[in-house]
Amino acid sequence: MPLTADDRIAIHELVALHGHLADDRRIDELDLLLTEDAVYDVTAFGLGEVQGLPAVTALFASAPGDQPVGHHVTNVLATERDDDTASVRSKGLSVMADGAAGTVVYDDVVVRTPAGWRIQRRTVVPRTPS
Repeated sequence: MPLTADDRIAIHELVALHGHLADDRRIDELDLLLTEDAVYDVTAFGLGEVQGLPAVTALFASAPGDQPVGHHVTNVLATERDDDTASVRSKGLSVMADGAAGTVVYDDVVVRTPAGWRIQRRTVVPRTPS
């Protein structure tokens, strides 16, 4: 069964939720974003693959001064993998406290859970000028 319009809206809102939780430092609500066994791949930032919701929560809680103050997500594309899984690719724009900006690509695998769509795997790939 292809992704329905309702699925796509829920997935877009899920991807957008990341910025709100991160920027508001609402780490106690990351279960609204990620599965319990989520893998958060920040290898490109020298942090490796962070596995499991408790470890990702600890990552989000660490060094808050080094994290962007603004996460903005755009260009969200969702592609069905099977009935309960989709691949999602989006672009992120971040703004640091000093005004510096950066951009990344988020490659996600999202799954339908009893509580709704959640990110099971996220790979964050920074984009730099070539």
